[in-house]
Amino acid sequence: MTDLLYLRHSTDKQTDARQKRALAALLAAGAPAYEDPATSSRVLSLNRTGFKQLLDEAAVGDTIRIADAARLFRSVADIIALRPVLIRRGLHLRVESGLLSGIDLASDDPGTKMMVSVLAAVLEFQRDMISENTREGVAAAEAAGKTLGRPSALSEKQTADVVTAYREGAAVKALARQYGTSPKTIRRVLDEARAREVPGDLVALLDGDLTAHQPDVDEDQAVADPTVVVDVPGLVAENLVDVTDDAVREALQNGQTIRRGQGYSVRVTGPVSVHAAMIEHSATPLMQSPAGRKAHRIHSDRVAGARIVS
Repeated sequence: MTDLLYLRHSTDKQTDARQKRALAALLAAGAPAYEDPATSSRVLSLNRTGFKQLLDEAAVGDTIRIADAARLFRSVADIIALRPVLIRRGLHLRVESGLLSGIDLASDDPGTKMMVSVLAAVLEFQRDMISENTREGVAAAEAAGKTLGRPSALSEKQTADVVTAYREGAAVKALARQYGTSPKTIRRVLDEARAREVPGDLVALLDGDLTAHQPDVDEDQAVADPTVVVDVPGLVAENLVDVTDDAVREALQNGQTIRRGQGYSVRVTGPVSVHAAMIEHSATPLMQSPAGRKAHRIHSDRVAGARIVS
């Protein structure tokens, strides 16, 4: 006959301190403890990792001890699913504090069954009231113009600098290291600024709306597929070597290689449609790596900002 302790708290900002005080004597005696940290009470007890481990290691006659009933269940559905399992395995369930401290909640007699069901209903009502109060509090705070959630990891100036650096070719991970934050935070900043989207004028270009990309050119010239000059990043050019598009291959072969430090680019003069085809053909392979995504973004930006050759 062994005492098995179960502890649970709902969020990563809570602790088991109060529960451990209630179970202090049993902990001091060496009773094994099983925990489900940062686990919502909406997750049924039988689906929680820590509690499932407790059940796997429990033997007939063992007693599960909890600081209060809400640590294990907060709904009628939960206790209805849990009790038959405990009874079938010959386990006991006792609460260490409060009015229920002298009762085995896993007992199979009708009186205990009724009392536990009533208790579960009360706990479920309490949980729903907490949720409702939280929603009302959030709505009131928003109506009062208060900013909710954790403070931003970056200042407004840093946010602007991040967006500018990204558009100039800086990698997300490099920016995260530079500003002492996570890549996820950098991506969120960029997405809020819509910096990772394909520029609108490039979308228009790829859709064939050449007049939207070149507003200073008359309609006849735009429809004629104007010629532009674009420096194609070396990594993009390398991913277009085996492309089956003859126009793309010919344009690259006629391009001028320009060395830039340890890298290089190929200056290509050709119709807008050819440059758009380069973006389309190289997009899939380039998306497989950070360096490829960076090269794709730089290339797309250059095509979108290209000037017509007069």
